[in-house]
Parts: sequence; structure tokens; C-alpha cells
Amino acid sequence: MTSMIPKPTIRVLLLEGIHASAAEMLRGEGYEVESLPSALKHEDLMARMANIEVLGIRSKTRVTEDLIAAAPHLLAVGAFCIGTNQVDLHAAKVAGVSVFNAPFSNTRSVAELIIGELVCLARQLGDRSREVHAGVWKKVAAGCHELRGKTLGIVGYGHIGSQVGVLAEAMGMRVISYDIRTTMAIGNARPKDTLGELLAESDFVTLHVPETPQTKNLIGAAELAQMKKTAHLLNASRGTVVDVDALADALRLERLAGAAIDVFPEEPEANGQTFTSVLQGLPNVLLTPHIGGSTAEAQAAIGREVATSLCRYVALGTTAQSVNFPNLELAQAPGTERVLNVHKNVPGVLRDINRIVSERGANIRAQLLGTDADTGYLIMDIDDQVASQVGADIAQLATSVRTRVVA
Repeated sequence: MTSMIPKPTIRVLLLEGIHASAAEMLRGEGYEVESLPSALKHEDLMARMANIEVLGIRSKTRVTEDLIAAAPHLLAVGAFCIGTNQVDLHAAKVAGVSVFNAPFSNTRSVAELIIGELVCLARQLGDRSREVHAGVWKKVAAGCHELRGKTLGIVGYGHIGSQVGVLAEAMGMRVISYDIRTTMAIGNARPKDTLGELLAESDFVTLHVPETPQTKNLIGAAELAQMKKTAHLLNASRGTVVDVDALADALRLERLAGAAIDVFPEEPEANGQTFTSVLQGLPNVLLTPHIGGSTAEAQAAIGREVATSLCRYVALGTTAQSVNFPNLELAQAPGTERVLNVHKNVPGVLRDINRIVSERGANIRAQLLGTDADTGYLIMDIDDQVASQVGADIAQLATSVRTRVVA
């Protein structure tokens, strides 16, 4: 006789105006979805956490250890963006909460913005547009150049950086790159051994790195001094990567020809709030409000990408593209129910689990285990008649963090 596991109610809270494509997909799975147009204050979100299984955020919401502790039913967090530095990934992992992001969906939008900014900087279009709006006619060619034949240096040659390189080469630019990882160059791009080499050779330097302790102030006064006086700096990665005070000094003293900055060390929490920066008012400087991935196409794709990961995790325990769990994916064996177990990674866990399976007279049809330094994640398909009992027994182990059974 087949045991029937009631499908649990999955309550989802989406914040910060996540694209409707996500809510549509999640509702299509039968989840209860509430979507809010902005972030919540920390204390307001804390009050909501006890009643949700899935939280969706963008870049403004901080998912802290205390927030996770206030969410006993939380299964997963979806970061509907690339970066996940706003989430305490370790605290989420040890609480059995998997975190997913969207590493691919806004790649093209960011890359196209960078290409547009390259043209704007090369032709000083920001200044010319501002002057004409003010009623000033200043038709000049001095300091304005074609991109063809110029060198673009890409710092961080990942999904976005490599796409920027492809588009830049199509415009006739020479492309060089620097990354702390070994990467495969696309087209005619050539890697450089050091950041200093790249800075010295480039007419334009564009940054596409994550926010880490190692990338904080990656570009400061010393690095700016290595660049050509005719060079330009672009940053659409993270605001902490550039020392903006040093950049402002370099621009004022004409040790740099221009800059395009889309991200800042401190940004307003919501639209309409006042924003100030030492970079405001400087010549040939383009400032944009963190809009690198803000296109209709990118936001819709991000909604679908992250929602797909969340649905697969809730339904099957699939952690492919999780940023804090071992990445596991296992097709469910027919006629089985699936036990999903997050546990402390200590010796003897799998022995204890298999003992429970044996004592319950269950048959393991498929089993997949992934571990890191402190956490293990197990997917196990067993006979459907005893899955609920096996899951309940495993949940009682002192090493278990979170256990659930899905049909």
C-alpha cells in the first residue's frame, strides 16, 4: 500500500519588486505567493519570517543570522540577482536553508550597458548632452575617439566579463583580461598575468568581480596611478571594489580621462531617496543608479531562473546552482518517496541513516550524498510504504539539521 504524503502548503514572500514571472511560476506549482514592491525594514521582515517557507529578495534585503533563526519553516532563499553577499550563507547552510541566485540571466544586459558606456566615454557624450540641455553649444573633437583599435581591459573574466569581451571585439577593440582563476579566453582575448600589466596597457578598464575581502578597494590610488592618463574606468560589479575618493582625486587632477560607475559603496534603500557621491559633477563621468541588470528582459529571465531553482528544490531537493549547499541532482526513481536530509558532517552519519533504513525494512533505490567541511546533504529514494517513518527516525538523529520527505 502506498503511503500518501500530504503536499505541504508552501508560503512564499517575494520582496523588492521581483518580476511577475517568478510569482507566476511559483503560483503555478500551487504555492501561496505574496509579492511586495519594495524591501521591508528588518524588524518588519523578522515578524514575517515565522510563517514562510521560501523568501525571495534582491540586493537591498539583508538575510542575517537572526533573521534565519526567526524562520523555523524556511527551506530556501532566492536571491533574484547575481550577488549573494547580502545573505549570511554560512548561517543559512547550518540552519538547513539553501540559497539560490541568478548567475546567468542578466549577463547580456550588463554587457550591453558597458558597451554603451564605452561609446559614451570615448565621445564624452555625457558632457555634451548635459551642455545642450543647458543651452550650451559645444561641438568639439578634442579628446573624442573611436573605440576601434583601442584596448579594453576586463578585470574578472566570468559570465559578464567574457560577454563584454565578445561584444567589444565585434567593435574592433583589442581585449585583454585578468582573473585570479584560470579562464578560457574567448575570441582573440588575451589574459594578463597581473592586474598591473592590464592597467598599464588598457585604454578602458571594466570591472566584473564579486564583493569579497580580497576585492575591497581593488582599485585604489596606487592602481589608478598605473593607468594611462587617457584611460577610463568602468565599474558595474560592486561598490566596494573601487576607492571612490581616490577615483575622484584622479579625475579632478586629470590623471584619468573619465569613468562610468553604476555601483557605489553606499546606496539608497529605495527610489526617490537622496543620493550623494564625491563623483558627482566631475567631467566625463557617467553615474547610474545600479541599473546594470535592469532591463525587462533580464528581470523576467532572472524571475524564471531563480523560481525554477526554488521549485526544483522544494519538490525534489535538487540543489544545482545553490551557492551554499553541495550541488546535487538526482532523477527520482519510480515508485519511491524521497528523503532529504541536511546534517552535520561528522563521522558515522551515513552509517546511522542506513541502520534506520535497514531496521524499517526499506529498500534504497537511489542515494546521493554531498558534503563540505561542516555540512552534509543527502538525497535518498526509498520504498514509498515506509518513507515517512524513515524520515521521522532520521530527523531524530542528533546530527540531523533538517529532514523532509517528498512524494
